[in-house]
Amino acid sequence: MSLHLVPSEATRKLIDAARLATMRPDAILVNTSRSALVDMAALPAALDAGRPGTAAIDVFDEEPLPPGHALASHPRAVLTPHTGFVARQVYRKFAGGVVECLEAWLAGKPVVRELPPPA
Repeated sequence: MSLHLVPSEATRKLIDAARLATMRPDAILVNTSRSALVDMAALPAALDAGRPGTAAIDVFDEEPLPPGHALASHPRAVLTPHTGFVARQVYRKFAGGVVECLEAWLAGKPVVRELPPPA
């Protein structure tokens, strides 16, 4: 199960202890969206129980994970930093936006930046 949602009242802790317990032992939970979607306190116990079998996570309630956190050394957890957006093209767009905003601010104009259309 790969999560691609934004946190809202309807999605906060959508994947809670009860839902985790219904996952198959061969299921892989992937959360590269927002940590608020998963009950992160319930996840280590769910992994211990084998439901889901694996969790691949790059978003956490507290970043970086505090020393000794149950997920940090869990054998069924694959943890990475939240850096999926790191690409040359993304940085080019970011840099142009930063320059545009700084120039507007220095000129006393409103700092407004619209997102470019998808490529």
